[in-house]
Formats: sequence, C-alpha cells, structure tokens
Amino acid sequence: MTLQNFMNEAISPWMREEGPDSDIVLSSRIRLARNFANVSYPIIADKDKLEEIRDFFRDNYENQSFEEYKDFAFVAIGDLSPVEKRVLVEKHLISPHLAENAEIAAALISENEQVSLMVNEEDHIRIQLYLPGFQLENALQKAFTFDDFLEEKVNYAFDETRGYLTSCPTNVGTGMRASVMMHLPALAMTKQINRMIPAINQLGLVVRGIYGEGSEAIGSIFQISNQITLGKTEEDIVEDLQSVVKQLIDHERKARSRIMEQSRTSLEDRIFRSYGVLEYSRVIESKEAAVCLSNVRLGIDLGFIENVSRNILNELMILTQPGFLQQYAKRTLTANERDVLRASLIRERLQLEK
Repeated sequence: MTLQNFMNEAISPWMREEGPDSDIVLSSRIRLARNFANVSYPIIADKDKLEEIRDFFRDNYENQSFEEYKDFAFVAIGDLSPVEKRVLVEKHLISPHLAENAEIAAALISENEQVSLMVNEEDHIRIQLYLPGFQLENALQKAFTFDDFLEEKVNYAFDETRGYLTSCPTNVGTGMRASVMMHLPALAMTKQINRMIPAINQLGLVVRGIYGEGSEAIGSIFQISNQITLGKTEEDIVEDLQSVVKQLIDHERKARSRIMEQSRTSLEDRIFRSYGVLEYSRVIESKEAAVCLSNVRLGIDLGFIENVSRNILNELMILTQPGFLQQYAKRTLTANERDVLRASLIRERLQLEK
C-alpha cells in the first residue's frame, strides 16, 4: 500500500459498507492514547528520542498485517506536501495536530483505512479504529485486540491507580475517546439540537463538528464523544455514550416523521432545490455544498430521491474539501477556483448515479 492509494479515493473502503442505523449514524470510532514507559511525552521529549519511536514503528510494522487489517503503510508526515497532509486530515486518517508535528510525526494506515496509528502526536501513540454505522461495542473490542497486538512489543506507561498515563490529564485513565458521527438534519431544521447539546454536555459528553475539537457542525453532521476517561471503565464509557446516541437516533427519526406529516411539501421542495443546486451549479462554496448534500442525503433516506447512493454524502463531503480539490487538480487553487472545481466534481458525480 502506498501513499497515493490514500490520496486517490475520497471515500475509504470501509465507508462503502452499511452498518446498523447507518441512515443516521455514519461511523463509530474508538481512539486510544498510549505512551512508552519511561520516555518523555512528545511535547517535551528530545527530537532524537522521538525519531527513535518513529523509526521503531517503521521497522516493526511497515507492510505488516494483523487480522483483517492488511498491509500497513508507513507515512512519514515530514515527507508530505501541505496538500497531502490536508487530504489525510480531511479523510480523518490523521489529526490536524499530527500534521503540525510534521518533523517527527508518522502514521501507520491499514489498507482498508479502518485503522490508523498516529506516532508522536500529543502522545507517542494514538490508535484510531473506525466501523460503519452504530457499532461502538464492536469497535471497542476490535480496538482492544489491536491494542494487545501492539503491547506485545511496546511497554506502555501505566499506573495501577491512575490507569494509562497520557500527555493531557483529561485522557488519563482509559486513554480512550469513543465517538460517533451522526447526520441529524431534522433535529437541526427544528432547532431541537440546540436544546439537546447543553443536556448532553452535562452527561460528560461533548458535541463537536465533523473534524472534532474546534470544528463547525456543517451539513448537520455532529460528532458525539466522551469527555471523561478517568474513574470509569471503557465499557462504562461506551455504554453511557450508546445510551445518548440511541436517544438521539430516536429523536431524529421522530423529528423526520413530524416534518413529513406537517410540512411534506416544504420538505420536498427543500430537498429537490438542493439537488438542483448540486446538479446545475457552476460555482459553489463549501458551506453551501455541505448544506445541499445534507438535504439530498435526507431525501435519499426518506425515499424522495431514488437511484442515488447513500454514500454520496460521505464521498462528496470529503471530495469537495480544499485539500482534496487541490490534490485532484495537482496544483494550488484560489478560493474561486476551488468553488468552480467543487461544482464540477459534484455535477460529474451525480451524473454517474444516473
């Protein structure tokens, strides 16, 4: 597996699969933060020591496979162009923080892009494992198995009382962030999500945008994750998150039904106007594209729009991002050039569905 494989396709192979409740839950993710015992954290460690850690993962895991995760590609972040780094961030294969730590950072990415391991981010190791749809428990067990696989060669920094030791105190304990990516257009349309977010925060969970901390919830896509990692087991954290997600799924479905009953014509008009904008626009900004794509995805889920894949939202939300557009064009683009190319690619993709 080469870097170019990750650059060529907007949608990761695992994202083409259907999962439970995938009309609302786009993906489930488990992220585990780990550090080497008796080695300073990346924020204060010597460059030579961090290079040793980076080289350790290259020497031991490059081109290796584990269970269904095949042919791990080793990517030295410092060797990437700014556009290549941005594409990997847009595909959620690395974090913005890892991209900034380019000189000593690296990533190991499985062939199906379901597992990525970030090296020398905020911690020495950040394991990410994704599954389509609402599969938190399954994702947790798979992440545990992969974590055990790494621990065969890595002596983790662990304290019997505090748990896994991490660079940031908010990750001490399990070192785990569990999250789901949800498409909640009906709750956004009815403004119910605005009332729900404060209540969710009070439960020790956090609601963010599509790219995590500090990002905006564009296209009615929200990321729900745990904030507490200390004092609870991984299973308890996942159970709490699952309980809230199930309620959100229920509220979203009820909101869709109410809109269908009370404002069906207006809803259809909104959906098909968005489809028309995507199909015929010659220039479109990223936020407008995200809103229209969200409406079209809702139209697909409700059966208004047929013969268009549900995966179109996942694919075009990434394909139309600035990094991917410039990767596609093979050059740096101005904002207006990106808007023109974005419209062109959306039209082209919709034509393929017909």
